[in-house]
Amino acid sequence: MSIDPSDSRSIHILLVEDSPSDVYLTTRALKEAKVLNELYVAEDGVEALDFLYQRGNYTNAPRPDIIFLDLNLPRKSGREVLAEVKSDPALASIPVVVLTTSQAEEDILETYALHANCYVTKPVDLTQFLGAIKAIQGFWLDVVRLPPEPRK
Repeated sequence: MSIDPSDSRSIHILLVEDSPSDVYLTTRALKEAKVLNELYVAEDGVEALDFLYQRGNYTNAPRPDIIFLDLNLPRKSGREVLAEVKSDPALASIPVVVLTTSQAEEDILETYALHANCYVTKPVDLTQFLGAIKAIQGFWLDVVRLPPEPRK
């Protein structure tokens, strides 16, 4: 979504990540990038789907503009979340950035087959990790036009 200075609406980001250190680093990188955003965190795949479908504790959750999704999650894997999101017409237009430690070719192929919008391998180095998040932010939140929320 190109950020229009006259548009003060925050970008809603759903980060689906079970590692507290990766949540911290992602939060830090987004703050340093000074993007007007609201970051919501789901610690596993079940919680992510509850957020997206506004179930349980998330009845008032906003529709995210973009999802950052780890593949290796407890209770329901990132692959299962991705498959469900992209098969639901109400959610399919939300861009999903897979952000994971896996460099396995089969994971890359599978997530693109499930219609992930991009696949990013998390760098192990702190500086590189922060750089990767800033690059994702720069592309997905500054350059790309994200789809508007569907009309109800």
